[in-house]
Amino acid sequence: MLLVYENKNEGISAEWKKTVHFPPHLHEAIEVVYVTDGNIELGVGQELYHMDEGDFGIVFPNVIHHYQVLGKKENRVIYLYIDPSLFPAYQKELQTYSPKNPVIKKENVHADVVNAIKFLAGINECNPMLVQAYVQMILAHVFSEMPMIDKNAIGSDDLIYNAVEYVAKNFRNEMSLEKMAYELCVSKYVLSRMFAKTFHCNFNKYVNGIRLSYATAALENTQDSITNICLDCGFESQRTFNRVFKERYKITPREYRKRMGYKNISE
Repeated sequence: MLLVYENKNEGISAEWKKTVHFPPHLHEAIEVVYVTDGNIELGVGQELYHMDEGDFGIVFPNVIHHYQVLGKKENRVIYLYIDPSLFPAYQKELQTYSPKNPVIKKENVHADVVNAIKFLAGINECNPMLVQAYVQMILAHVFSEMPMIDKNAIGSDDLIYNAVEYVAKNFRNEMSLEKMAYELCVSKYVLSRMFAKTFHCNFNKYVNGIRLSYATAALENTQDSITNICLDCGFESQRTFNRVFKERYKITPREYRKRMGYKNISE
């Protein structure tokens, strides 16, 4: 990840990486997606959108989305995460609407948008005013070229939305299916069936998937110790963290970090 400035929750940041399967989730940031190699599937609500090299996508704040990789070709994708509070002129629209189709195919993506994305992904630090100007350019093209619909029209029932939102807000804390069901006022059996049917996994696997995604970002982009990262993303012990991490990525967190270039950090 190449940090532009600040972080996903409080500024603008960029990642240029291989995409993997990622479960349904949501967050406060605007998420810009630009495929530079291969292809991926972007899921928004209950729809799945195919993205090839050169395609542009965007997900507005608090919209459920996920990623799948169905092709065998290696992919690389630029992700920009933008704090919407930095752009008050668009805040009402970002809260109310979402693109009817979140993907623009390569032949229809404006050259200014491509140049802005590549500029933001290719620097380590920059004048914040210049960074905001490039983001402003992207948002201007989005709102002028992409038809919008009310967020309430995006296909997803209330339980799915509430479950995703609950995990997004609480994954760093101790969680259980029973506690979540109680706080969402549903039966734990209904909630369990929802995870199996919608996310194709059980509650624990879904929560651990969110925690691992948070952990890999921290391993790649911070110098925090693995122990602190483990506890910060909600695992009860480093032993559990190491086991779950290796089950998913086939290597240990320390090996993962070394592959990302951090070799001399105190663990």
